[in-house]
Amino acid sequence: MKSTVMIVEDEASLVTMLRYNLEKEGFNVTEAGDGEEALVIADETPPDAVLLDWMLPRMSGIEVCRQLRRKSETRNVPIIMLTARNEEADKIRGLNVGADDYLTKPFSMPELIARVRALLRRAKPSQNKGAINFVDIVMDLDSHRVSRSNKQIHLGPTEFRLLQFFMERPGTVFSREELLNGVWGPDIYVEPRTVDVHIRRLRKALNETGGMDVIRTVRAAGYSIDATAPVEEVAAAE
Repeated sequence: MKSTVMIVEDEASLVTMLRYNLEKEGFNVTEAGDGEEALVIADETPPDAVLLDWMLPRMSGIEVCRQLRRKSETRNVPIIMLTARNEEADKIRGLNVGADDYLTKPFSMPELIARVRALLRRAKPSQNKGAINFVDIVMDLDSHRVSRSNKQIHLGPTEFRLLQFFMERPGTVFSREELLNGVWGPDIYVEPRTVDVHIRRLRKALNETGGMDVIRTVRAAGYSIDATAPVEEVAAAE
């Protein structure tokens, strides 16, 4: 079955180019010219992935992303922000509201297609059926749900994959580069600092239930999931 990509963009020429290339690669495509229309279309037919412009009429891409993440039907849909903004602070802001990736205009079409495919591949529920347990955290790989102390935890697709990667290898410390290869994959480029943003989002979600902080930051090494060692509140090594 073909995956559906929703393009949320008000620049007609760019929409035409994106639609042509996505359909040529075998995707179904839906379009929205402003933020409000995007939310209506997503409610009617939830897409498998979203290409979301930052600057939109009626509602910003940031707000669209935030609202998509609040809805159960689109909470786990991969979102790639498309924008002319090139400042690191803007990229971090986009990631913090729930975007999974970020492309600065002008961008390479083959790179965009590769990123869409990689995110779609990683957003699908794991083929390893069953559940993973770590302390009071349970990952149900059949239903793609996470709970802690019997309380539901809502994670984006990247945070879900990151947590699964950690829980399958408890106590092991991974560098940013190892996490990028293991969670994002070697076929997609993501800046190493992106790992820090998703670690913060994962840590915040896990700690909202009031349990102990199991995400450990290790000086000059990286990150791990560890129930026995204290968290070192310092930046991971470059």
